[in-house]
Formats: sequence, C-alpha cells, structure tokens
Amino acid sequence: MIYFIYGEDSYRSKRKLEEIILGYKKVHKSGMNLIYIDAQEKKFSDMLDNFRAVSMFFEKKLIVLRNLFNNAKFHEDFLENLKGLEDMKDIIIVYEDCLPDQRTKLFKALQKTAKCQEFSFLQPAMLKKWVVCELDKNKVKINPDALDLLVSFVKNDLWKMANEINKLSSYKMAGFIKKEDVELLVKPGIENDIFKTVDALASKDKKQALSLLHKHLEDGDAPLYLLSMISYQFRNLLIIKELQDARLPYASVAKKSGLHPFVVQKSYYLCNQFSMPQLKKIYLKIFQIDSDIKTGKIEPETALDLLLAEI
Repeated sequence: MIYFIYGEDSYRSKRKLEEIILGYKKVHKSGMNLIYIDAQEKKFSDMLDNFRAVSMFFEKKLIVLRNLFNNAKFHEDFLENLKGLEDMKDIIIVYEDCLPDQRTKLFKALQKTAKCQEFSFLQPAMLKKWVVCELDKNKVKINPDALDLLVSFVKNDLWKMANEINKLSSYKMAGFIKKEDVELLVKPGIENDIFKTVDALASKDKKQALSLLHKHLEDGDAPLYLLSMISYQFRNLLIIKELQDARLPYASVAKKSGLHPFVVQKSYYLCNQFSMPQLKKIYLKIFQIDSDIKTGKIEPETALDLLLAEI
C-alpha cells in the first residue's frame, strides 16, 4: 500500500504524516519496523532491502520516504517497480513537504495508484475555521473582529499561526480573545507584503510594487525598517540562488540554506526571475541606499522610491 502526502502547506502535511505514524505505533508497539528513508541519501535497493528483511515481530513495515522527486535514479527505479510496491502488504508513505512537479510520470502514476492527499494553502474562510478549531483545543474562544485581524496579520503561514495561537492561548486563559489582544501580541506579517513587493518587481510591475510599499509608509511603518525587510528578502534570494546555481536539488537547497521551510518554498521559484549578477547588483544598491539615508544624503521615502524604480 502506498500513501502520497504532499502540498505547499507543509504544516498540515507534516501533521498528517505524524498522525499516520502515531496510529501505526499504537498497533505495532515494537517500533522496529518504522523506517525513514531519504531518497537523497539512499538508493532504491536500500529501500527494497528493508522490505526483504524478515521481521522478528511479524509486524507490518512502515517506510516513510522523503525527497523521492529530487533523486532522478531513485525516482526512475521507484516508478519502474511501482506495481510491485503497490501490491505489498507493507506500507510506504511518499512524503513531500512541497508541491512536486505535476508533469512528471511519477506524479501522475502516484495519483492513479496511491492514496493521495494534497495540502494546499487554506483559503480565508477555511483558514478562519482552522484557527477557531485550534483555539478550541486550547479551550479558548476568539471574537470575530479579532479573528479577522489575526488572519490578516499572519496570512496562511500555519507555522507562524500555530505559534501565535499558542501565545494568545497562554495570554488569554479565560474569556474571549479580543482585537486588542491581537494588536498587543501579534506582529503583522510585513514580510509577506514585502515578498509581494519583490514578486511585483520580478514581474516588472513597478506600479504594484510602489503601491504596496506606500501602503506601509501610510500606515506609519518606518522607511528604514521597510528597507531592512527588502534587504532581508533579497538576501534570502541570494542564498537560494547560489545553491540553485550549484545545481543542488530542492531538498538540499532547503536544508543547506538554513532558512525556514516556508521562506525557501516561497522564494525558490522567484529566484528564476533573477540572475546572480542582478541579485548582487540589487543587494549592493540596497546597501548604498541604507548608507545614504543614515548619512542624510537622501530622504528615506525618496530613497525607497528610487530603489524600486532602479530594480
């Protein structure tokens, strides 16, 4: 039997994986036949050896297979032997904490033969239901206006949302979470908006980029803080681009970058819109503008406008 768990919402996909593993452990208590295989580090034959090994406990095996789509040879061998793997009494969970290339033969074959579950980012209405459900687990309620504000601040980054829910639950031991509580404890996800600004620049939509930036200025965000966030985004792109240019697979990029999986996921494909020389030039320009603002050579708002105009 094969399960295929994947999707851009790595938080919920990880929880689903943990749920299946927990259910397996409750039935097969020895834990000796729960096996983790990273296709980046192992060969397909290594996985087969685990199936061939006789279990002294006569238990069904559970193999959690990661990064299958990032190793071409493992990928090909798995596809070639898919029918035999499907008919085995043991269980394979193909787990991808991102959205794999849906054009591949492997993806299409798994869609037909495996028990599939995709975890896309939650749309606003479903995201609100998810938040309310998570708060209920902590025996905490939230007012509708506070819920709206929380979702607008955090968006669909459930890794961050889970942290904010825990923070709010600890703070509000009784009663309802109010809008004022969210304003006090939760910082707006400005990095998401700055990412949208960078995305707009990559798409050559400077009008949209300027509009997004000026919205923050109108809301009272400090120009130097906005510049630091733009610098942060382009620094991430530089890190990821360097690893991409080294022809590392996605899983290795995510691991070696040292960045949060959500950051890597959002930035990975945006890197394709820039060359390494372009990114270096932009990063140096940001550094120069930061220096010019701090030495009083240029007004901060004007500097930000010029930066976006020149990218």
